[in-house]
Parts: sequence; C-alpha cells; structure tokens
Amino acid sequence: MRPARPLALAARHVRSLAGNTTITLRRATSTASVTATAPQHSPSNTDSLHRQKHADNLFTVDHLKSVSPRTRYHEIVAQGIIRDDPHQRSIIDKLQGLHDQLTTYNTPLIPPPPPPSILDKFFSRASTVTPPLRTPPPPKGLYLYGDVGTGKSMLMDLFYDTLPPNICRKRRVHFHAFMIDVHKRVHAVKAQAGHEGLEDPILPVARDLANEASVLCFDEFQVTDIVDAMILRRLFECLHQFGVVCVMTSNRHPNDLYKNGIQRSSFIPCIEHIKATFDVTDLDSGTDYRRIPRALSKVYFHPLDSSTDAEINKLFNTFAGSQPIEYNRPLTIWGRTLNVPESAGRIAKFTFDELCGAPLSAADYIEVTRQFGTVFLVDVKRMSIGEKDLARRFITFIDACYESKTKLFTTSEVPIYQVFSDDTGADSQSLSDHQRSVMDDLGISSDVVGTSSLFSGEEEVFAFARACSRLVQMGTKEWAMVAGDG
Repeated sequence: MRPARPLALAARHVRSLAGNTTITLRRATSTASVTATAPQHSPSNTDSLHRQKHADNLFTVDHLKSVSPRTRYHEIVAQGIIRDDPHQRSIIDKLQGLHDQLTTYNTPLIPPPPPPSILDKFFSRASTVTPPLRTPPPPKGLYLYGDVGTGKSMLMDLFYDTLPPNICRKRRVHFHAFMIDVHKRVHAVKAQAGHEGLEDPILPVARDLANEASVLCFDEFQVTDIVDAMILRRLFECLHQFGVVCVMTSNRHPNDLYKNGIQRSSFIPCIEHIKATFDVTDLDSGTDYRRIPRALSKVYFHPLDSSTDAEINKLFNTFAGSQPIEYNRPLTIWGRTLNVPESAGRIAKFTFDELCGAPLSAADYIEVTRQFGTVFLVDVKRMSIGEKDLARRFITFIDACYESKTKLFTTSEVPIYQVFSDDTGADSQSLSDHQRSVMDDLGISSDVVGTSSLFSGEEEVFAFARACSRLVQMGTKEWAMVAGDG
C-alpha cells in the first residue's frame, strides 16, 4: 500500500478522486457550478480567491450530495489519501453532529428594514439596535484550531463539500479575503449613506452576508489589525442573530486572538461571543504530519548566476508553451493598476523588486494569485535588518500563494528558505526562546531556514516561521502535483 499523503495536502486529492466506477464526475466550469444556487451578489476580486481556485480545480462528485462527513472520511482513509487517526475521528464526529443538525435547518431571506420616516431622519440616524435572535436559535458553530499540518483545511473542505442539499446558500472563503470583502462592503454602505452618515454600517453588511450564505466557512481565522478587531465584534454578533452558522479554522485558541493588540480590551467581548456560540475544538493530536519525509521537487533555484537564469527562463517558456508572451499586462485592483511585467495565459513572471519592492498590499498579492496559477519570482535577495518592509511583503505574498495553491518557482541569492536569515555563520544559539518554540511548533529547523533577527514581536516571529514552513511544503513533489492550473 502506498504511503498516505500529509493532511495539509490531502484536501486537493479529496476533491479530485473518483472513489469507484459508479461515481459520475463532472468538471466544474464556473463558480456557480460549485455553489449551485449562489446568490446574485457580485463578489469582489479578492472574495473570488478561494472560489475561483475551487472552481478551476474541483471535480464535483455527485454522491457527495448524499454522503456525510463521517462516511466521506472513511472513504478517503480507505483510499490511502490520509491516515486514520483516532483524534481526527473525534473531530469528524463533531462535524457529523453539526451536519445532522443542518439537515433540517433553513433560514429565510431577511428583508431590508423599512425606510426611515422624516422624523427618524430629523431626530436620529440609523438605529444600532441588534436584530432579535431568530427562533429557534442557530446551531453552535465550530472553531477548529491547531498547528500547521493538523489537517484544518482538509476537514473544512470535507465538511463544506458534504453539506446537506437543503443548505443552498453557503460560502467557503479564506478569512483574509473575506475581511477585504467586508471592508469594501462597509465602504460602499458609508458612501451610499452620504453626508447623512450611518451610525452602524455593519448591520446592513451582516444582513447581506446572511442572505448570501446561511453557512459560512472561514479558513485561517486570525486577527492582527485593530480595525478588523472592532468590525468583527459587531459583525459576528449580527451574523449570529440573523441565524448564520459559522465554521472556522485557526492556528490559535480564541483566548490568544489579537494577543497584545492595541485596545485588545475592546475585542474581549468578541472572544467571549466566539466561545459562547462556537464549539471550540483543539485539532492537535500529537501526530506531526509535517515531519513525514517528502522529496523536494526542483522549483527553487540558487544562487543568482547565468546558469540559474537560463534554467528559470527555460522553465517559463516551457510552461508558456504556444501562448503568446504579454508584457506589462494590467490588473485592476481597488481602482489601481498593477502591471504584470511578463505573462502568458495563467503564467506570470516578476522580479523580486517588482513584486516586493513596491508598496503593494495583501489585496494585490491575492489578485495576482487569483489570476495566475503559476508564478515565477526571480532575483530574490537575502533581506537584512533594514529591509523589514520587503520581508513583510514577501511573507504576505507567500501566504497568498499557499492559500490559493499557486505553483511557485523562484531564483534567489541563497536557498529560498534562508532569505530571512542572518549571516550563515550564525547558529541556533542566537534564536530567542520564543523563536525556537514557534519554529519547533511549525516543524521547521534553524538548520534549514537559518536564524533571523528581522523579526521580534510575537506575530512577526509566527509569520516568519509559518512562511518558512510553507516554502518548504511548496517545494515538495506533492505540492507540484496538486498546485497551479496554468
């Protein structure tokens, strides 16, 4: 029997399997075919990150409509895609319990509030009263947290893909892309209110979200920004009142969200709300799937010399094939234009300075990985203590590639895992206790990624270590098999 693949990569294989000859497969050709009764709301570019990739790579399996999380889990274990794990079975039981509750759960569309009267407009602005809780109240959501490699995304996809057929309005989205979409909606609501202003722009946004999806699945939930923290407190409250059931994955227990953040005390009610309305479940089982040996494929090249340049150019031309190469292709993002220096169909090529040297944001990188299934990033240099902004942008780009299953090729000054590291003469003794702890939790070694003094804060250290872990995983043959569609 062939060895089971790590859980972090299993989700893509779950979607692409024909379990036996009686299963009818149909290639999903559009977002609408994935979420069959998708709402008429026109999604933002960033919101499309997961759904576009999901549509491009998903083979929908007809029998998933009639199976449950538990039966599907047993199927993929029997097929050798993942390893049977008693702890994971207990998580599947929780997914199954929520699935069973949802078989009889339906939420009607929420009508807009009546227009305010002249007196309402004269004496006060829009009400901030929270809508009454629907009766009966919605089932508790699930908050699944654990380290990288514990199978969070696989479990999320398994649950989402086996939702009962009566759940017609559903949405599965990476949390970062979701928050970009929320900010756009809040901005649109405020713009529509004009000079009269709006005291509570979150309420109408929550109403629209509830009408689009009665079940919301968020992957990689985290809070690092004070604006997000303040929005989420009100947003989750309203979504719950409107009857939306949420399932979330995260690397952190709710108590550790937005830790040491500015005005964190204002976010505590949101944490308490999550703990009260979600079944908070630890995914860590003691099995470290990240440390299963995996052979690296050749996608990272160093050092920066003529032979490396020739190799990467040859690969780019091979992937481009007969497609014409286009220069300075424009991408429009939030009203701004980002020019792609070199592209061919769904293949793009950037220099490190072009992609990380410019003041680009997460929204830019998400759009790049949405548009291009394969990205070539050349001339990546080792970053010094004075180049924190470059490092942060590179980490954000790596996260976008990982989350969208983008195939990444790089050329770099040093091995790509070590572009954040200090002088090669440094040893693991220069690591702080916190850095060493985080890197150990993520299953990476200073022997592989070196040591770095670029990052000091807790969130920075975690982001650095996670990026290194993801780069290692994105350099495997297994990743090459399932990533990219260019």
